[in-house]
Amino acid sequence: MFNKVLIANRGEIAVRIIRACREQGVATVAVYSDLDRDALHTRLADEAYALGGQTAAESYLDVEAIMGVIERSGADAVHPGYGFFSENADFARAITERGVTFIGPPPEAIEVMGDKISARLAAEAVGVLGVPGTTEFITDPDQVRAFGAEHGYPIAIKAAYGGGGRGMKVVADEAAIADAIESAQREALAYFARDEIYMERYLTAPRHIEIQILADSHGNVVYLGDRDCSAQRRHQKLIEEAPAPGLPDDVRTAMGEAAVKVAKGCDYTNAGTVEFLYEDGEFFYLEMNTRLQVEHPVTELVTGLDLVEQQLRMAAGEPLEFTQDDVTITGHAIEVRINAEDPTGGKFLPSPGRIDTLKVPDGYGVRFDGGYEAGDEISQFYDNLVGKLVVWGRDRETAIRRTLRALGEMDVRGVATTIPADVAILEHPDFRAATHSTKWVEDTLDLSEVGSSTDPGDDAGDQEPTVRKDISVEVDGKRFAVSMWVPEAAPAAGRAPSRSKRSGAGSSASGSGEVTVPMQGTIIKVLVAVGDTVEAGEGVCVLEAMKMENTVAAGKGGTVTEVRVVPGDSVGSGDIVAVIE
Repeated sequence: MFNKVLIANRGEIAVRIIRACREQGVATVAVYSDLDRDALHTRLADEAYALGGQTAAESYLDVEAIMGVIERSGADAVHPGYGFFSENADFARAITERGVTFIGPPPEAIEVMGDKISARLAAEAVGVLGVPGTTEFITDPDQVRAFGAEHGYPIAIKAAYGGGGRGMKVVADEAAIADAIESAQREALAYFARDEIYMERYLTAPRHIEIQILADSHGNVVYLGDRDCSAQRRHQKLIEEAPAPGLPDDVRTAMGEAAVKVAKGCDYTNAGTVEFLYEDGEFFYLEMNTRLQVEHPVTELVTGLDLVEQQLRMAAGEPLEFTQDDVTITGHAIEVRINAEDPTGGKFLPSPGRIDTLKVPDGYGVRFDGGYEAGDEISQFYDNLVGKLVVWGRDRETAIRRTLRALGEMDVRGVATTIPADVAILEHPDFRAATHSTKWVEDTLDLSEVGSSTDPGDDAGDQEPTVRKDISVEVDGKRFAVSMWVPEAAPAAGRAPSRSKRSGAGSSASGSGEVTVPMQGTIIKVLVAVGDTVEAGEGVCVLEAMKMENTVAAGKGGTVTEVRVVPGDSVGSGDIVAVIE
């Protein structure tokens, strides 16, 4: 086993890995941006080092900065978590060339499966077929037009080096091709540092099924059952469960065996996930994620295996201690992603800000994997996952009831969350009957009456003064926690106390001519100019917040008389970006 593991990530997954390492007696090293100086993962790790910068590109995607921390900390292994560099072969190779273990697959396997096109070819080589798609990158809109003429619409344009729905756009017709290409490339570059894209036929009502595999360096590969991840919006998962409900046993087995074939075909080692689309009794290979998945806890609850522990052991060269015949699935597990988003009216608008109150549920079969505590700030620059509520039950109905009970106990204030939408999904008869698909949330689920309070918690108002102040200091880039006993400071003159962020619709209120932004973020595209005529609901600009693009629309029709932003501008909730008369 390792002496010291550096976690090249942040938030919930960094916390999850730190805890698993501590249970194995392994020391941990956290890295952090300027905005994450006092984040939960830095507080829990044995050591924490500054990367500098605010955005992911300036910090968590800065290879040289991370390499410097490896050198200074003496870490003998690196765990990438998910996102960021987790599926970056160059990063994995740079780690191993330093004589440090990369806790994940070898760079060669990441290259094959990280590039979704070569991944399709690798799967086809072992007899596992996907939906119709291309095996070359998109470089011109005419390629998409030709594909649409042959296979029809809709078409999915996807990041070749990404996952989790980031950098994916669905093209409904020829008119939407150019904008979809531009948007997909922009998101892919922002989240994965690469902007290559490809396309495939977009199934209209499939279920999203994935198979968790483990592969050691001794030739042993097993699959740990399956998961259903069909409850999605914007191609990103909201609720996952294991095992997949209502799946025929022969299909379930065939998927598992196909996943093992794909892993063996690319000499894969460590943990990974092979994803499939299932529709009308058939399943199609989608992609392989060469990392730990966000939804891995549901597999842990039904198998009794700690997947991060397994990753550590496999990376250290240990063989798996069990075979396929030893894998048993017990009960049913559901994971609910608690995102800082406002689901009012089904919009799911990002809701960055300070978490004033965070009270998590407890009880038999209930687990919460979180990346924040009360008082922490959720930044517009990073993913919006607050934490994951994971619940086990002896059967699916028990798990659903227990999850609803737990959601009812959960109290998050200061930022909007997806909890009201999660409850609506779990209570819906389509979900209970497992007849939902990947498009069901957006096309069928009625969230018109769903809202989300962002009222500050009880502890956000007047409080008794305290005299203890916990702060962090840096010495040569290394973080240390320090406690000081001082009088509580009053707010600086002219500065209001911290208050919660409120997210509204992405347009001007009540048909006003002032077009305002609903949340803090960065303007990445301006769609109008002074003198243009627009209609109510027409896009005025595109705002990026929490790695998600949001179109800010006009609240009424008229002529644009002012445009107050340009691409690259940072804006706050309620800022006016344009005026229409």
